[in-house]
Amino acid sequence: MARFAGSLFIVSCALAAPTPFTIDQVLSSAFPTHLTAAPTGGRVAWVSNARGVVNILVAEPPGYQARRVTNYTEDDGQDITELRWTPDSTTLVYVRGLGPNASGESPNPALDPRGAEQTILAIAANVTAPSERKLAEGNSVAVSPKGDRIAYVRKGQVWFAPLEGKHAPEQAFVTRGTLERPVWSPGSDRLAFVSNRGDHSFAGVYDVGKNRLLYLDPSTSFDSEPVWSPDGRNVAFLRQPSHGKGRIYGARRADEPWSIRVADAATGHGREIWKAAEGPGSVFREMAAQSQLLWAAGDRIIFPWEGDGWTHLYSLPAAGAKPTLLTPGEFEVEEVALAPGGREVLFNSNQDDIDRRHLWRVAVDGGAPVRLTPGEGIEWSPAPASDGAVAFLRSDARYPARASVLLGKEARDLDSGAIPPDFPLQWMVKPQAVTFAANDGLTIHGQLFLPLRGSGRAPAVVFFHGGPRRQMLLGWNYRSYYHNAYALNQYLANKGYVVLSVNFRSGIGYGLNFREALKYGATGASDFNDVEAAGRYLQQRPDVDPERIGVWGGSYGGYLTAMALARVSGVFRAGVDLHGVHDWVVEYDLPPTDPLTQTAFTSSPLNFLDGWHSPVLLIHGDDDRNVKFNQTVVLADALQQRKVTVEELIFPDEIHEFLLYRHWREAYEAADRFFEKHLRP
Repeated sequence: MARFAGSLFIVSCALAAPTPFTIDQVLSSAFPTHLTAAPTGGRVAWVSNARGVVNILVAEPPGYQARRVTNYTEDDGQDITELRWTPDSTTLVYVRGLGPNASGESPNPALDPRGAEQTILAIAANVTAPSERKLAEGNSVAVSPKGDRIAYVRKGQVWFAPLEGKHAPEQAFVTRGTLERPVWSPGSDRLAFVSNRGDHSFAGVYDVGKNRLLYLDPSTSFDSEPVWSPDGRNVAFLRQPSHGKGRIYGARRADEPWSIRVADAATGHGREIWKAAEGPGSVFREMAAQSQLLWAAGDRIIFPWEGDGWTHLYSLPAAGAKPTLLTPGEFEVEEVALAPGGREVLFNSNQDDIDRRHLWRVAVDGGAPVRLTPGEGIEWSPAPASDGAVAFLRSDARYPARASVLLGKEARDLDSGAIPPDFPLQWMVKPQAVTFAANDGLTIHGQLFLPLRGSGRAPAVVFFHGGPRRQMLLGWNYRSYYHNAYALNQYLANKGYVVLSVNFRSGIGYGLNFREALKYGATGASDFNDVEAAGRYLQQRPDVDPERIGVWGGSYGGYLTAMALARVSGVFRAGVDLHGVHDWVVEYDLPPTDPLTQTAFTSSPLNFLDGWHSPVLLIHGDDDRNVKFNQTVVLADALQQRKVTVEELIFPDEIHEFLLYRHWREAYEAADRFFEKHLRP
């Protein structure tokens, strides 16, 4: 103990300088999402979240200067999603607020006594002082190509509402199942949709004029992702095999192959035009796109497949034939959009830069992809505008996410106010790409943040992301949750900590076998090998005090944080666990007779409580729809019974990914104080 106290004295003196900025400042940039291009006029729109105040911004040629369309002013926890243009590019339709939980309660983390609801609104995008109008309550909005009405989902059924808002909404039709994903035909006379029946699902078509309903080539499988042919005669959709009501846990490197089918929209008769081979790629792997099937020019269908172990784009003739690989190589395609006219597809990937993302374009009938964004930035959400420009979102190691437009080879930021004047750009640390070997030899990637100031052996913190289907990058992340996490890691590095962000097995970006890691999570906790290896990597660094290593993470990262504290408390001396899973049996509602039950519990932190000695800060919102709040209730009680130091920060009526900016700030400020107390006394 004397040696430990002495090392603390030496290092704490070296790191006594105050932090050059606050957590509020490093979280202050406006985070952009839902970037979308208008059908005409070159306009683009996106959602901007500035310290919890969420609004819609629009930019247009030639100046491409952002202007705010909505006028919300409060950090009230009401998000904006599903941004849609009308066909004439004059109006934006959007959803404000999130849907209800299993008890029918809409999120209300601001504790508004009036409650909260999820509403569909419309607002003019081409006037100086527009006012929104409420169209309906619901989500899954589809704007008619005629621009006269919307289809949407309310309480599991499809409804129609006029766009002018002067008439009451009406239910489109009545059918069994939970309806999802309405998609208008090009002529606005029919509507495709998915009817989920629990252990199977159908793709259906409703003929509005004839008031006629039919299902397309129905089977016992899961059919999804309907997309119309340009002439409106056919519908393509995915077919994935059903395993009844049985849930599949853990790695799925292979299964019964999925397929693509095309059905006649008038008769429902369908046929298979392509089927995945057995082995790698037989389990469907999605891309981030308007639909998983994109019907392009030349009657070609673009789809994702990882038949070679990497997520790539393929182009398939709608008549059926061997598909053309559009994006060859050992990298992952992630976000995809068709260019106007449908002759090119834009996408981002980690080609030649595995821990970043860059934009590319390729012809739908094949050819060499062309890189659009060089350098060490991170680019995502390509939105090809109608005038030939390409809008996108970007960041890098220093500059946080912002909306931009590519005009020829020049990239221009759209919102000059997205980064406030007091944002600490000059203090941002450029993280280093590092790799280390897990206990079983697997190579693990990470990002290392080294303090800009201080000397001697510093305290250190390991960060584990959630998901686990995520990848942390060498810069500000493209997801708001991890954008915030990157901000806290930057703050800790500026405070004098060595910070290691770990891309553990079962994450994305490194191919099928890495993502579908054998025995990960509830099926064996193989990812704990990466937890131990991260701690060992830091202990062996000459700039790290091996007696002062902490750990933090949220969701699945909270699970790994708890595993670190429970199984290697001697390495990880303090931890911050945000809404983590602590008992897989409870999280999955596994009955005692399930073959997975015993393995799931032995893969859980609750199985190792007798070895947990390190203090922990538990943070959770009690309206969490992703991880049961009971996970934190049970863990807190069990640790307190064992006299482990437990601190809590509980947010009533808050969900998993905190809706209120002030809750992010409070959580991170609490984490800062907690690490200060236990790693830098």
